[in-house]
Amino acid sequence: MSIDAVNSQALLAEMRALADAAQTGELNRSREASNSAFGEVLKQAIDIVNTNQQEAAHLARTFEQGEQGVDLAQVMVAIQKANLSFQAATQVRNRLVAAYQDIMNMPI
Repeated sequence: MSIDAVNSQALLAEMRALADAAQTGELNRSREASNSAFGEVLKQAIDIVNTNQQEAAHLARTFEQGEQGVDLAQVMVAIQKANLSFQAATQVRNRLVAAYQDIMNMPI
C-alpha cells in the first residue's frame, strides 16, 4: 500500500469522524450558541491550519539540513497535509463569503 493511500485513508477517516461529530452535535452542543462560539470554532480551525503549516515547514527545514530521523516521505506527507488543510479552510471561507453576499442581496 502506498503512502498516499495510507495518508488519504487516514485523512478520510478523520474527515468522517468530524462530520459525524458535527451531525451528532458534539462540536456544537447547543443550537442557541452565541457568535463567540462560532468565532471560537473558526479560530480553532485556523490554528490547526497554522500548526500544520508550521510543522511542515519545520520538517522540510530539518530534512534540508540533513538531520537524522526525518525522511522524504514524512516531509511530503506533512506538506500535503498542510496544503490540504489550507485548501479546505479557503473553501470554507469562500462559502462563508458567498453566504454573506446572498444574505446581503436578499430583498427586505
